[in-house]
Amino acid sequence: MLMKLLVKIPKYCLGLLFLAVGVTFSIKSNLGISPVNSIGYVLSVIMGIDQGKVITVIFSIYVLLQLVLLRRKFKPQYLLQIVFSTIFGYFVSFSNKMLTFPVAEFYPLQMAYLAMSIVLVAIGVTLYMGADLMPMPAEGVMIAISQLTGISFHKVKMIFDTSVVIISAAVSLVFAGRILGVREGTVLSALLVGKLVGIFNSMALTGKGRARTDVE
Repeated sequence: MLMKLLVKIPKYCLGLLFLAVGVTFSIKSNLGISPVNSIGYVLSVIMGIDQGKVITVIFSIYVLLQLVLLRRKFKPQYLLQIVFSTIFGYFVSFSNKMLTFPVAEFYPLQMAYLAMSIVLVAIGVTLYMGADLMPMPAEGVMIAISQLTGISFHKVKMIFDTSVVIISAAVSLVFAGRILGVREGTVLSALLVGKLVGIFNSMALTGKGRARTDVE
């Protein structure tokens, strides 16, 4: 059990690091950030607070929301999501500080940054899901809602993503007078990340199959 955790935790954290760098590239593209991180980005810009810290707080709220939804079904180990949320928040802050190149203004370069962001996020999701440790807080909320309502996870995710994007747009319009962090890149991220994760998972399974064949 301990040996499995020693393998799973680094893999999970590596996935979070890829996610964080992907978030930074989406910001640098100036074409919109992924739905799940949109509220954190908008609040960080409006309040002038480090984005990583805002993400940590929001993701921790998601964990508490799981507690409210699941009640007795909420397992104590789910609280570890707060720890991993803090790690992810630190990675986002670190990535934003290290990748100091300017925000892209030339549209082809913006699209290149966005493409890099989508690939990095997909790699990150593939890694942390592959670790089979626990979902990220936002996904935990979606899973809880799906379990309680009987609605498929895919539909819950669509509703959740749409809701947070609408909230982000509304908050930015009210407090900044314009929409922040929600553009075509937000839609493309929502559409393409899942498909890329499927491709990467298939590649990983194919690789494992080949490895077994070589051994045999």
